[in-house]
Amino acid sequence: MKKYDYLVVGAGLFGAIFAHEAVKKGKKVLVIDKRPNVAGNIYTEEIEGINVHKYGAHIFHTNNKEVWNYITQFAEFNRYTNSPVANYNGELYSLPFNMYTFNKMWGVVTPEQAEAKIKSQREAAGITEPKNLEEQAISLVGTDIYEKLIKGYTQKQWGRPCTELPSFIIKRLPVRLTFDNNYFNALYQGIPMGGYTKLIENILENIEVRLNCDYLEHRDELDKLADKIVYTGAIDAYFGFKYGALEYRSVRFETEVLDKSNFQGNAVVNYTDAETPFTRIIEHKFFEFGTQPKTVISREYSSEWKLGDEPYYPVNDEKNGELYAKYKALADAERQVIFGGRLGEYKYYDMDKVIESALSLCNKEL
Repeated sequence: MKKYDYLVVGAGLFGAIFAHEAVKKGKKVLVIDKRPNVAGNIYTEEIEGINVHKYGAHIFHTNNKEVWNYITQFAEFNRYTNSPVANYNGELYSLPFNMYTFNKMWGVVTPEQAEAKIKSQREAAGITEPKNLEEQAISLVGTDIYEKLIKGYTQKQWGRPCTELPSFIIKRLPVRLTFDNNYFNALYQGIPMGGYTKLIENILENIEVRLNCDYLEHRDELDKLADKIVYTGAIDAYFGFKYGALEYRSVRFETEVLDKSNFQGNAVVNYTDAETPFTRIIEHKFFEFGTQPKTVISREYSSEWKLGDEPYYPVNDEKNGELYAKYKALADAERQVIFGGRLGEYKYYDMDKVIESALSLCNKEL
């Protein structure tokens, strides 16, 4: 007799929600994670009374009322609105691109003037069918904004010239001819008060969790414990990189505590020039309207990923798409294992989409 109905590998958002719903249905579940903490990449660590986003800024946003009602059972969310600032060599611009940005860049004051300016720059560049990210950006916002606010930042983030990047990367970039500087067009938005770690701990309440437990190292004995496995780790690692490693972009953080109450006056400031080595600085206290006497900042550096690094953003190009399809075929043949989440599906997921995906699996499986 197996001891558990399900072994959930990974105590991030996807694994925690599946475990919670399975236990609600009377199933016996064990959750394991190789890290010393729950919450995966949304883990927040308290430093100087500030919930520090250890793996980068996570701002919850969704238009799905069902998802919002689901997640707010486990934490109260504040009214945080994502309004980043762009710093180009000391010139500050409002993000996402809106009338404040266009006024600062060109001195225009009406939407009509802004539109005319973008149109004239697009025509001057002679772009009709954008073939890459550079051409797509210029056709959306003109040459000036591309040169100052997109080019350097994007090349740092992806480690390659904008002319070599596909145009779709920037298609979801918000451009507004209004004075609305809320980055997300989302009905529901905020940050869980008390941090994301507390949120995940609430979801996993009364569920058995083993930390510092590496599934791939102890697979034989762990497999014997449960009828089925929900695996949220890297799909290529599960199969021993049989066809080679899927590629990611990675991120490195330099975090420091400063003996002042306010460093930059905003949670997120993007450094859009090519010369500044980091892409942005996060000041964590402002995610939760903090008034602590000190502050904690993280400089974020984008980097090429290599085996052993933390995988962040899947490189969803043609080559990696073909490689993933091979692993997906192997995964589909595994009768007792369900692959899910960002790493298990090699997919960039916003948090609300992770919840949708986890709940959809629960409906099907439970």
